[in-house]
Amino acid sequence: MREFMGYERPNGSVGVRNHVLILPATRVCNLMAHRIHTAVNGTKALITTGEYGRTKKDRDRLVRFMTGLATNPNVAAVVLLGVENGYGYPENQIDQIAPVIKASGKPLVTLITAEEGGMHATIEKGIIEARRLVHEASRNLRRPFPISKLCVGVKCGDSDATSGIAGNPSFGAMADLLVDAGGTLIFSETMEVIGAEHVLAERAVSEKVRRKLLDTVQATERMAASIGEDIRTINPIPENIAAGITTLEEKSLGAIIKTGTRPLQGILDYCQPPASPGVYMMDAWMSSYSLMISMVAAGCQMTFYQLGGQELPEIDPPLSAINPGLVAPMHTITGNPNTYARAEKDMDYSSGEVLYGTKTVEQAGQELLELAIMTASGAVTKGETVNFEDPIEVYFEGPFI
Repeated sequence: MREFMGYERPNGSVGVRNHVLILPATRVCNLMAHRIHTAVNGTKALITTGEYGRTKKDRDRLVRFMTGLATNPNVAAVVLLGVENGYGYPENQIDQIAPVIKASGKPLVTLITAEEGGMHATIEKGIIEARRLVHEASRNLRRPFPISKLCVGVKCGDSDATSGIAGNPSFGAMADLLVDAGGTLIFSETMEVIGAEHVLAERAVSEKVRRKLLDTVQATERMAASIGEDIRTINPIPENIAAGITTLEEKSLGAIIKTGTRPLQGILDYCQPPASPGVYMMDAWMSSYSLMISMVAAGCQMTFYQLGGQELPEIDPPLSAINPGLVAPMHTITGNPNTYARAEKDMDYSSGEVLYGTKTVEQAGQELLELAIMTASGAVTKGETVNFEDPIEVYFEGPFI
C-alpha cells in the first residue's frame, strides 16, 4: 500500500494542502474577504458570484458549493464573514452556514459587521484572526496516510485524437490503480457522456445507478432543447473540430476512457460529496471554471485536466485554466506530444510516449499515480507556481428548469 504525507483533520479526512479559507456568506462581503486574504499569507478567499436573482434551488446550490469548499480536507480553518443575522436570503444566513462548517470539527471564526463595528473594523479583526489561524495550522505537520484517503477529480478538454488514444486511457489506468487501493475518483461534465452513456451504464453497480445515469444525460439534452439549443451544435466545440473530432458521440467515447474500468458507484449532484470510495460521475456543465472547483467542493484534494490541444497555437500558447480549484491543486496533463512541446512550462505530465509505443498505458498510469502521491505530499503543480486566481463560476440551472 502506497502512502502520502498529509494533514489529518478532526473528522478523519486528510488534506494535501493547509489553507485558511476566507468565506463570505453573501456577495456584499466579497471586498472584506479580498482585503483579509491579500493581507495574510496562507489564506485563500472565495469571491462569490452571488445569490442575487437566483432561484431557491440555485441559492441552495451556491451554499452547498460554499460550504463544500469550507469543509474540503485541504482547508485547515475558516473565517466566515457576514453582515448580520436576518440580512438577505434565508440560505445565506450565518446561522445556516456556520453549523455545516462546525460539523467538520475544524476551527471556525465568524465575523459579523453589525457586531464588529462595520466593514473596516471587520476587516481589521479578520486579519488578526486569519493570522492566528494560519499560525496554528502551521503546527499541524504532515504525516503518512494510505492513498485510500485520496479523492481525485478529472475532466478532459480541448480534446483531439490523442485524447482517446493516449491521454484518457493513461489516466484511466491511474484511476483503476487509485480505486483498487481504496481511493475515490470523481469525473464530471455530463455533456461529454452523451452518446456513450450506454457504455458507461454497463459499469453501474445497480439498476438504480444505471437509471439515474441515463436520466441525468437525458435531462441535460432536454435542458438544452428547452432553450432552443441542439447540444450537438455546442459540443464538439470549435477547438475539437479543428483538431479532427467530428461528432459528440466520438468525443464522448474517448472521454469516458479516463474514468477507468471499475464499477460506477453513483451519480452525484453538483458539489455533492460521495458517500463511499469508488468511481462517481458528477452532473455538471462543461466550463472548466465551474467543473474543477465543484469537484473540490465535493471533497477532492486534487484534480487533473487531461488536455488534447492539437489546435493550440504553435508558440507558447495560453491555456484556458491555470489553477481553478482555489484550495486544491490542478494538474494539467496531455497525451499529445505536440501540446506538451508547445506548453511545457504549464504541463505537469505527458503520456505522449504511448502514441509511439515506447511506453505502455499501464506504465503511464503508474507514473500518474506517482505524480498524484508526490503532489499529495507537498510537491507543487505548475499552476501553483503562478500567483493568479482563476475566475469562480457556479453551475446554476436558472429559471428555465
